[in-house]
Amino acid sequence: MKSIAPRLLFHLITVCFVMILPAVALAGDEWEPVNPADLSSKTATVDKDADAEAVFWKVRVADEIEGGDPRTVLHHYIRVKIFTDRGREAYSKVDIPYFTGTEIKDVAARTIKPDGSIVELKKEDLFEKTIVKVNQIKLKAKSFAMPGVETGAIVEYRWREVRNNTITFYDRFDLQRDIPVRLVEYHLKPARFETFTNVGMNARTYHGNTTPFVKEKDGYYLTSMSNVPAFREEPRMPPENQLRAWMLVYYTLDENLPAEKLWPKVGREVYEAYRPVLKSTDEIRKATAEAVGDASTPEEKLVRLFNYSRDRIKNVNDDAAGFSKEERAKLKENKTPTDTLKRGSGTGEDIDVLFAAMANAAGFDARITRTSDREKIFFDNASNDRYWLNGYNVAVSLDGQWRFFDPASKYVPFGMLRWQEEGQKTLIPDPKQAIWVQTPISEPRKSLLKRTAKLTLLEDGTMEGDVEVQYNGQFATEKKEENDEDSEAKREESLTEEVKAQMSSAEITKIRIENVTDPIKPLVQAYHIRVPGYAQRTGKRLFLQPAFFQRGLKPEFSTSAREYPIYFHYPWLEEDEVSIELPAGFALDNPDAPAPFSGAPVGEYKASIGVAKDGHSLAFKRSFYFGGGGNILFPVQVYGQLKNFFNALNTQDNHTITLKQAATTAVSP
Repeated sequence: MKSIAPRLLFHLITVCFVMILPAVALAGDEWEPVNPADLSSKTATVDKDADAEAVFWKVRVADEIEGGDPRTVLHHYIRVKIFTDRGREAYSKVDIPYFTGTEIKDVAARTIKPDGSIVELKKEDLFEKTIVKVNQIKLKAKSFAMPGVETGAIVEYRWREVRNNTITFYDRFDLQRDIPVRLVEYHLKPARFETFTNVGMNARTYHGNTTPFVKEKDGYYLTSMSNVPAFREEPRMPPENQLRAWMLVYYTLDENLPAEKLWPKVGREVYEAYRPVLKSTDEIRKATAEAVGDASTPEEKLVRLFNYSRDRIKNVNDDAAGFSKEERAKLKENKTPTDTLKRGSGTGEDIDVLFAAMANAAGFDARITRTSDREKIFFDNASNDRYWLNGYNVAVSLDGQWRFFDPASKYVPFGMLRWQEEGQKTLIPDPKQAIWVQTPISEPRKSLLKRTAKLTLLEDGTMEGDVEVQYNGQFATEKKEENDEDSEAKREESLTEEVKAQMSSAEITKIRIENVTDPIKPLVQAYHIRVPGYAQRTGKRLFLQPAFFQRGLKPEFSTSAREYPIYFHYPWLEEDEVSIELPAGFALDNPDAPAPFSGAPVGEYKASIGVAKDGHSLAFKRSFYFGGGGNILFPVQVYGQLKNFFNALNTQDNHTITLKQAATTAVSP
């Protein structure tokens, strides 16, 4: 992820602590008394149909110093009432996830049975496991099985979480769980500073109503939220930050300016911060002339500058760039684009700044923007929180319009941005005013998924042949980021798992994966496939689904109702070409093509079936696009229409044609 951290503020915060010693005993270090009414209750309070309900969920958060190092210490305490067998199954096992750099300590758990008897968790029943490892970041979990859980019981557990070398710096604290919660409490203890007395802890609640903070003893402040419904994920929903109740906690030096005053101020600050490094120097002008070469049009010049800054400079933030941990530690900070040129390496920000400086040297007006990430939240510039505006790209004025570029993201094509930054309000720095521009959303054709298959159908229903899949645009960017650090064997394993998840009987061989780290060419996956039982054999007939690449896919939406808006990350286009050699002695009984349908300009489906003159083979072509006109977010009110559209797609993709075996003719002796 690309983002700009407010480095100065963080530095000030981490060096200006007054020594804060942890209290000897904190609430939550002992079990709280159990209300007999909770133990005897048969139904939930917040949602009467709930399988389980949290009686309370309490967290104490303290920023403190120990041995001169900052850290955040959180004491968690959860009590859950079990109402059904499904609730019992859900809470028979507990995982406490955490990342590298965080410690989980003092885990305790117990089950209180309906008769009041208590079963404590034994220390030897607590174990640690790695859940996932991505980009050298491990997500681990402390896991344990709750002892003696049964319907009607109460389970409760607590633990201490220590986040080392950090304080509560724009941290996200959830207020909703996957079960209803009667009471959520957060007790926050801010750090105190020797200087910068105007620095203070702030908190902002999203999608919920928390109580005003109340001062407690020992420097803590309490806020709470009652009767919180369960948060249930839905497919294709907006980011959780946009929906779930949560609280953002942070320190700030900013005065609480309204948006109309804050953003011009931010625009001026960013403009002045980059102005010195975006000036042309002899080295930048020389590199610009070399990169532009004989390009004559503005578009050609920008393409060459884009390719030059992306290809000549290694991104030290990219784990696939080939730098070891030791090499990264020795790298010097680039203070100017000239430094970046000389060293041939730099951060993502360095690469974007170099491109902007070279564009300015070529006669363009180029600026480093501030933008947000819609994978996290849908930013609204009516907000006065600069936290969400922490991404960057390059804006270039061309023919009276701002165009946006991101050479720092290696796999993002020229003229596009990461999907997370397309369709977002972007602040273009300016010394006089706040210039807001909506970044465009790429057309479906820019993210093309092109699939071809040359297959042979055997008379027992087995399908076998060669497949090639090409990923372009946003498809390619995502796939390359997923695979560029993996070994060849790991890539092949992942591809095999992906295919088998769709067609479980598939056998994959002769795998070829190309262009994983190429910034321009489409990522290609090719393989030989054999799928026993692909076509159903009934007597002398074979029932064949010609849409090979959609075999085994379920409808996009299955529920009849919907709570949240429907959200697709980006528009896309699918183009499939499938040729199938038919088994000897079989002929097509009724080779009708799936019916086309249209929801233009948002989406459209077309398909055709062609049969060779000799009747021995057929050619199936399929085209489908979605997200035309930048339509990727839909209100709940149109869920029924959207569901019907994708149901129609699934129905047509499952269209079946019949092959009939010709009658054999006896030959006289």
